[in-house]
Amino acid sequence: MSDLDRDDHRHPPSTARIGGHPIHPMLVPFPIVCFIGAFVADIFYVRGGGDQAVAATASIWLLAVGLVGAALAAVAGFTDYFGSSRIRDIKDATHHMIANLLAVVLEVVNLFVRLNDREAISGTGIILSGIVVLILLYSGWKGGELIYRHGVGVLDKSEVR
Repeated sequence: MSDLDRDDHRHPPSTARIGGHPIHPMLVPFPIVCFIGAFVADIFYVRGGGDQAVAATASIWLLAVGLVGAALAAVAGFTDYFGSSRIRDIKDATHHMIANLLAVVLEVVNLFVRLNDREAISGTGIILSGIVVLILLYSGWKGGELIYRHGVGVLDKSEVR
């Protein structure tokens, strides 16, 4: 256990950081935007009227890129979670992690469903995309709680230069 973990009067530290900045919050916007973008592309696909092939291809690429980004964000998130007992003791951290893992698993299924049958976008695909967007809203709320309520990764006054 590090000295930072032992001092309960300090903010819980981010273990994965560059120049004092937590890495996880730097990476999470990319998969979030990709997964929401995939949902928007699904809506365009279902509504028709335009080039559905473009919407289908866009949603597949957005899911694939989002999953790569989610994997990178997960490495930083796991490093923070498992690197600090103080973070693991925060219920919001566990809820945030579980929600993100669920979102990633659903998006992996979503990607494979559409790779095998693009027509699945109209049914299973758009439903999974919509569920993931709702999960991301919850997970984002929990991530905000970690920072704003619990101060995870926030520098203490003594650390500010």
